[in-house]
Amino acid sequence: MCTYQTERIEIDGSGKGATGWFGLTNAQVYVDHPVHAQYAHTVNIDFTNPAAGPAARVAVELTEEAARALAAAINAALAAAPPGLASATQ
Repeated sequence: MCTYQTERIEIDGSGKGATGWFGLTNAQVYVDHPVHAQYAHTVNIDFTNPAAGPAARVAVELTEEAARALAAAINAALAAAPPGLASATQ
């Protein structure tokens, strides 16, 4: 079942697409049918920069287990680093 619930956040980072690196300004996270992954539903994450056009997009389709493991790994990596080390204000 698709939830049609999309979480949107502003981000600051870079992504690499078919034409090379570009700045990222937004991320969307939602549970829906994947385009490529071989599952009925996945956690889909789109990293985008709308001002740079439709090619400025990196898409990820993860199983629920993989998405939870990724979230835990991000939290663990941040916890292991000195506070503020990867901050935009550094």
